[in-house]
Amino acid sequence: MTTVVNKEQAPELATEEWLAIRKEAGFRIDPATAKVTWWWARVMDPYGVLPHCPEADCVGRQYFARSPDGDVWVSFHDIPQATVDALRERADAIDDDHDLPF
Repeated sequence: MTTVVNKEQAPELATEEWLAIRKEAGFRIDPATAKVTWWWARVMDPYGVLPHCPEADCVGRQYFARSPDGDVWVSFHDIPQATVDALRERADAIDDDHDLPF
């Protein structure tokens, strides 16, 4: 357990706990049933919870997944690689089903 010594540490501790919840949720995501989405976000801070750093201010498409009955979206960066690979394979299979005229 971490002890908060002063007020300045409290927001940092809250952010660490918030991020830990997402990391833990990432281990429970089943790639066969997960919901997947994406949105534009900072590459180094996909959740937008860390202090702003102009040197790392690069925005890109960030992918997130959650359990179908869950409400915690988890960045692909916080999901085990095997699960991410399975989610991408599932997405590729869905995309391959579309017959495009061009």
